[in-house]
Amino acid sequence: MNILMMTNTFTPHIGGVARSLEAFTAEYRKRGHRVLVVAPEFENMPENEVDVIRIPAIQNFNGSDFSVVLSTPGYLTEAIKEFNPDVVHSHHPYLIGGTALRLAIPHKLPLVFTHHTMYEQYTHYVPGNSEALKRFVIQLSTGYANLCNQVFAPSESVASVLRRRGVVARIDVVPTGVHLEKFDRGSGAGFRAAMDIPENAFVVGHVGRLAPEKNLEFLAKAITGFLKTENRAHFLVVGRGPSENTIREIFSREGMADRLHTPGVLKHPLLASGYRAMDVFAFASKSETQGMVLTEAMAAGVPVVALDAPGAREVVVDHRNGRLLHSETIEEFSSALQWVAALSSERMQQLKQDAGNSAEEFSMGRSADKALTLYKNLLDKEFFDRHKEYSAWTTILHKIKTEWAVIKGLAGAAGAALNIDVLEGKRKP
Repeated sequence: MNILMMTNTFTPHIGGVARSLEAFTAEYRKRGHRVLVVAPEFENMPENEVDVIRIPAIQNFNGSDFSVVLSTPGYLTEAIKEFNPDVVHSHHPYLIGGTALRLAIPHKLPLVFTHHTMYEQYTHYVPGNSEALKRFVIQLSTGYANLCNQVFAPSESVASVLRRRGVVARIDVVPTGVHLEKFDRGSGAGFRAAMDIPENAFVVGHVGRLAPEKNLEFLAKAITGFLKTENRAHFLVVGRGPSENTIREIFSREGMADRLHTPGVLKHPLLASGYRAMDVFAFASKSETQGMVLTEAMAAGVPVVALDAPGAREVVVDHRNGRLLHSETIEEFSSALQWVAALSSERMQQLKQDAGNSAEEFSMGRSADKALTLYKNLLDKEFFDRHKEYSAWTTILHKIKTEWAVIKGLAGAAGAALNIDVLEGKRKP
C-alpha cells in the first residue's frame, strides 16, 4: 500500500504529533508498505531523507517552536502523482492539511484525518487570540473531519468530544503505539550518575515539549512543594521549550536549583535510560489527546501521577499503576507524590509491575494493525461527494480570517503577509 502522510510537524520538531508520525511511518515501512511524508522545513532537519518532501516554512512561529508553511511548491504535485498514493492521511485541518484535502477530493482518494490536538488550546500562539477565534478553530477542525472518509482519535476521550461537536464521519480510536522493547532496557543508575543525581534519590520525572499549554508552571510548583517534604527527592525534566525558564525560575526561587536536572532532548537509548532513572512520572497537562509519554514511562516500569484529563484517564488507573487526580491543586498533587514515595518496597514493585502491564495494551503492533485494517477497508468503499461539507469548511476559514485580522508583517522577510491564503496553501498574489 502507498500511504501519503501530510503533516505540519515532523522531525526534528519535538512533540507528540511528530513522534506519532515517526512511529507509524517506521512501523508501516517495516511491514513493506511505502510511506511518503510531506512536511515543513525545520532547522537542523536530517539530510538525505528518503521519501520525505519538505515545504518552505517560517521558523519559530510567533515565538513558538512550530514552523508555518508559506506555500505549496509546484514540484509537490508532480512528486505525489509519481508516488501514486492509495490513501492520503492528514494530520492537521489547516496548512498542509488543506493541501491534503485538495489532493484527495478531485482524485477521489480516501482521506484519513488524525485529530491529534485540541486546537483551541493552542490559540495563545496567535496574535488576536480570543474566544471567538477558539470557537472558529473548533468549527474548522470539526468541518475538516466531516470532509474525511475516516477519522482517527488518539483516545476515547477525544472521540467522545468529536461526536459531541458534530463529527459524523466514522471515528475509530487509534492511539500511537509504544515500541515496548525500546523501554525494557537502559541503565537508570548510569543515567543518575551522569546527571549527578544521588543513587538513593527519589526521582520525579517528566518528558515532553516544555510549553505553556502543558501546565508546567503548576507542575513545577507542585513538585517544589513535594521536595520541601522529601529531602532526598529530585526532579528530572527531559525536553526543551519556552517553559524551561519558568521551571528554572520556580526552582531557583524556592532554593532548589541544585535538585533540578535538565538534560534537554534525549533520543534512544538515552531516553530509555532517562525513564528508568525515574521513580515516578509527573504529568499535569490538560491539553493532551493521548498520553504517549505516560505509556512510555509505564513501559519502562515507572508509575504515573497525573491530573484527570483526556489522554491520562485512558492510561492511569488510580492506586493501580499510579495516581489519577480529580482536582487541580498543588497540595493534592504534592500529596500524591508523597504517597508514592512512602510506599513499601513490595508495594512499589507491584505498582511498577502493573505500570508495565498497562503499557502492553498500547503496543505499536496493536495500533499499526488497527490503522492498516482501517486503511484497507477504505479502499473497498465508494467515493462520496463532499462538495457541501467543503463549502462549509471554506466558510469557516474565511471567518477565521476576519477574526484573526491576519498576522501582518510576520512573514515580511519572506515577502508576504501571513493570512488565510497561507492556511489554504497559497501565497497571496
